[in-house]
Amino acid sequence: MPPEPSDPSSHRRALPVWARWVLLAISCMVANRLLYILHMPAGGFIGPMAVAIVYGVSIGGLKLPRPCFKLSQGVIGVLIAQTLSMTVLFKILNAWPVMLLATAITLLLSLVVGIGLVRYGGLPGSTAAWGTTPGAAAAMVAMAEESDADPRIVAAMQYVRVVCVVLIGALVSHYLGVTGGPGHPAQGLPDSLGELGDGLATLAAVVAGVWLFDGRLPAGALLGPVVIGSVLHLTGVITILLPQPLLELAYGLIGTYVGLRFDRATVRNIARSLGKMILASLVLIALCALSAWLMTLLMHTQFISAYLGTSPGGLDSMTIIAIDTHADVGLVVALQTLRLFTVVLVGPGMAKLVARFARSATGSIGRG
Repeated sequence: MPPEPSDPSSHRRALPVWARWVLLAISCMVANRLLYILHMPAGGFIGPMAVAIVYGVSIGGLKLPRPCFKLSQGVIGVLIAQTLSMTVLFKILNAWPVMLLATAITLLLSLVVGIGLVRYGGLPGSTAAWGTTPGAAAAMVAMAEESDADPRIVAAMQYVRVVCVVLIGALVSHYLGVTGGPGHPAQGLPDSLGELGDGLATLAAVVAGVWLFDGRLPAGALLGPVVIGSVLHLTGVITILLPQPLLELAYGLIGTYVGLRFDRATVRNIARSLGKMILASLVLIALCALSAWLMTLLMHTQFISAYLGTSPGGLDSMTIIAIDTHADVGLVVALQTLRLFTVVLVGPGMAKLVARFARSATGSIGRG
C-alpha cells in the first residue's frame, strides 16, 4: 500500500505538551531580550506576541488559559493605578470635552472604514462593522455574536488590527526617539518584611479587582484593578509594589495570549480578505494619527500620548506601550476607556448602519 500522506501536525504531536510550552517560553524570552537590546518600546509584549503568532500558525496546539490572561491584565491595571495621582485625575477631568471629541472622531473614522470594507472588501455588513469597531476585542466578539455576525471573522479582524496598532505604535515611538525601558521605577523582589507585605497587598488588589469586575464591566479584568488599586494607592492604604519580573511575566502572557489566537484555521478563514483587513487597519491607524495631531493642538500634550490614546488598539496593549515610552498614561487610559464604554453603547447602532450600506451596495449582507 502506498504510504499515507503525512499529517502537517504530526511534528507537533511528536512533542509532549510540556515540551511545546517550554519551547514557546524559551522563544518568547529570546525575542524579548532581542527587542530589549534594540530598545524597542514594549519589547516584553511585542516579542512574545510575534513569536506566538508564528508558533500558532506553524505548529499550533497550545492555548493559554484565560485566567492567566485575566490576571496579567490585572497586574497592568494595578500598574496603571501606581502611575495615577490627583494631579493627573484633575487634568483628565478638565480635558473631558476634547477627549469626548477625540472619541467621537475615532468612532466616526472606524465607521467610514467599516463601510469601505463592506463595499470593497467583500465582507458581510455587521461583521465588518464589529471587526472595525475599536474596543476590547473580547467584548466586540461577544457583542458581534449576539448580533448574528461571524465571530471568527470579527475576532480575526480585531486581532489583526491589534497587531498592526502595536507594531506601528512601537515603531512610531522609536521614530520619535522614545526608547524602550521601564516607564516606572524599576522594582526588584521584596527584600524586607514591609516590602513583602506591600507585594502581597498589591497581589490581593489584582485578584480582588479581577474577581469583582471581570464580566461585569467591559475590560473588567483590567479596569477593576485600576479602580481598586487607585483608591488604595491614593488614600495611602497600601504602597503598590510590582517587581520587574512580575511585570515582564504579565507583558509576556498578554502578548502570548494575543499571538496564540492566530492559528491555521484562522488564517484559512480570513486568507482571501487578509490583505484588505490589513489595509483597512493601516488606513484607520493613519486617520487616528491625524486626529491625534489635532488633539495635541487643543490639549497641548505630547503627540505620542495623544497617538496612543486615539489608536484603535486594545486598552491593555496601548497602556503597556504608554508606560514603556513614558507617555501620559492617565490620558491614554482615560481616552481608551471612554471609547470602550462608548462603543458598548453605540456599537449595535453602528453595526446596523454599516449593514444598511451593505444592502444598498450588494443587495445582500450574507451572515452579517
